[in-house]
Amino acid sequence: MDKKTRITDYFGQNVFNSVVMQEYMSPETYSEVRAVIDSGITLGIDLANRVAEAMKEWASDMGATHYTHWFQPLTGSTAEKHDSFISIDKQGNNILEFTGKNLSKGEADASSFPTGGIRATFEARGYTVWDCSSPAFIRKTKGGGVTLYIPTAFCSYNGEALDKKTPLLHSMEALNREGVKLIRSLGMQVERVIASVGGEQEYFLIDKKDFNKRTDLRFTGRTLFGADAPKGQEQHDQYYASIKTRVSQYMSKLNHELWLLGITAKTQHNEAAPSQHELAPIFCTANIATDQNQLIMETMKKVAEKFDLTCLLHEKPFANVNGSGKHNNWSVTTDSGINMLRPGTNPGENALFLLTFTAVIAGVDEYADLIRMSASNPGNEHRLGGNEAPPSIISIYIGDDLELVMDNLCEGNKGEESLKQYINTGVNYLAELKKDSSDRNRTSPFAFTGNKFEFRMVGSSATLSNPNVMINTIVAEMFSRISEELLSVSAAERDAKVIEIVKRLYTEHKRIIYKGNNYTKDWVREAKKRGLNNIDNCVDAYDVLVDKKNIDLFERHGVMTCVELQSRREIYLEIYNQVINIEAKTMLLMARSEIMPAIIKSKKELALTINQVSNIDENFTRVEREQLQVLSGLFNIFNNELVELDRVYLAASKATTCKKRAIIYRDQVVLTMNKLRKTADAIEVLIPKEFQPYPTYADILFYD
Repeated sequence: MDKKTRITDYFGQNVFNSVVMQEYMSPETYSEVRAVIDSGITLGIDLANRVAEAMKEWASDMGATHYTHWFQPLTGSTAEKHDSFISIDKQGNNILEFTGKNLSKGEADASSFPTGGIRATFEARGYTVWDCSSPAFIRKTKGGGVTLYIPTAFCSYNGEALDKKTPLLHSMEALNREGVKLIRSLGMQVERVIASVGGEQEYFLIDKKDFNKRTDLRFTGRTLFGADAPKGQEQHDQYYASIKTRVSQYMSKLNHELWLLGITAKTQHNEAAPSQHELAPIFCTANIATDQNQLIMETMKKVAEKFDLTCLLHEKPFANVNGSGKHNNWSVTTDSGINMLRPGTNPGENALFLLTFTAVIAGVDEYADLIRMSASNPGNEHRLGGNEAPPSIISIYIGDDLELVMDNLCEGNKGEESLKQYINTGVNYLAELKKDSSDRNRTSPFAFTGNKFEFRMVGSSATLSNPNVMINTIVAEMFSRISEELLSVSAAERDAKVIEIVKRLYTEHKRIIYKGNNYTKDWVREAKKRGLNNIDNCVDAYDVLVDKKNIDLFERHGVMTCVELQSRREIYLEIYNQVINIEAKTMLLMARSEIMPAIIKSKKELALTINQVSNIDENFTRVEREQLQVLSGLFNIFNNELVELDRVYLAASKATTCKKRAIIYRDQVVLTMNKLRKTADAIEVLIPKEFQPYPTYADILFYD
């Protein structure tokens, strides 16, 4: 029997990682590069030239002919411009050339990407700058092309951030700076504090032929019309169920492609809705996790094509079944390997844990508006607040055990200081079951899950950058405040000061702790009593970016400037407008060119039947006449709603500002679209199968 290839034999094969660097670099060069990556020291041009030469040799050996600076503009997706390694020397000979300048800096047309007013059309120059902490990698195309991808940041000619990565890197540095200060104020020594992230990715797979027949899916990523299938997820038989053969083959190929890219795809399973699935990688640093999640989404789509499938990453591609999210698991660790959110067996005596834990709670409460904003996009509006995703109210779940520890600490009671570590299953031959430090509350938007916080509101199509910029920055702010207090007291007074700070922060911000069912109306009423905000739409959510307290926060920690925040608000509003505009136009198109003809055909068929049978006996056509009457009545309602959608859509197009247009889209266009859909879906179940204008939910969600 031939020896099977192991994952470890090819994992990271397409990545310019530490192993490859040591092979293609001298020990001195590798040591210098590691110092730049690990300590954040400046990258000089001499070192950049040596790294570029090594990278070019490796990429060429891998078959690469081109390289690209790969970046994440404010569209939320990725961008790339390819250049070949080919050049000509002074003697006119063809050579392969890739210098430190090529590696470190590229140029892109900044005016062709969203800038929110930072760049005018005639101010086109923008720069891509190498992020050396995120490894370069090779990607191969179907036709045999091989390209070296270099992760970069993207900024304007004047230095303003025009991408998702730059603020993320700034926020990580702020967290590092303030985290190190906090730990040293406790008398401990560390060199770096690192934000670690694991991003779970939910997605749908459908048959490509059904996707191609749905105008709405092709243009918007979600179904604008569609009656419920006879079966949904009510039997709970999809979640963790046996995986279909074609889907299993897809997952296998997807894993292989991701492993080649050094992405630790760890978990895969069926999710709650029909045709819905999930992939989860292992934790890594926040910027690499963000890069890898973008690669995961792109690879999911490309691999699906190989199996005549289409991967849907929209937050709500199908009404009345679960939508898709992206759980952002966030933790903070030191360069010495300490997880600052690990409670230990006695969390009440673990000063670093208590300060970190309460810093997160206090930060999320004080800046809940920013946390909410970070999960805001048009697709997520269809998902948040249903019985599948947390509502728009930010709350934190910490579990009964930790709540007991914190309450005892605040009340000055000795209490039960250690967590219960094991569960008795009642079956002797089962192994002793170690218990986590908290239960799980799937309805909580921000839950402590043992040694990390899980932010469950992020949409499936969104970048991981936004939530982690917010979390890193607000925690850095709290670390800064805490360390200032600790540095104001002597070492002898420090322990008492720690307890004082923890008690005060927890007491002041306890209103955000909630362990009940976040989906209920009772919680909405209770949250209002507690003074918690309920920002229930992304148009309002975007405004918080330009609140003074938030501008001050970002500028204080060097994460974003006032101008950059204002530009992002404008960009996000414009994206919202563009999304609703496309959806409305698609709905109008489908209504007139697909649904109305199907209704007319169905009415004609009924009328012909009535006429033919009436010649024998009119009593024989009672049911057909009633059916025709119902269909005609719905058709009239449908047409009236279509006219109304035309009217409000036109009104939105005449709005004089981006914000005014967004408000009309939110309050009038979306509302009218929902009414039109409801009527169309009622009509759909009355139309014979042969007259259906597009594949139904029953066709799409239950493919072989």
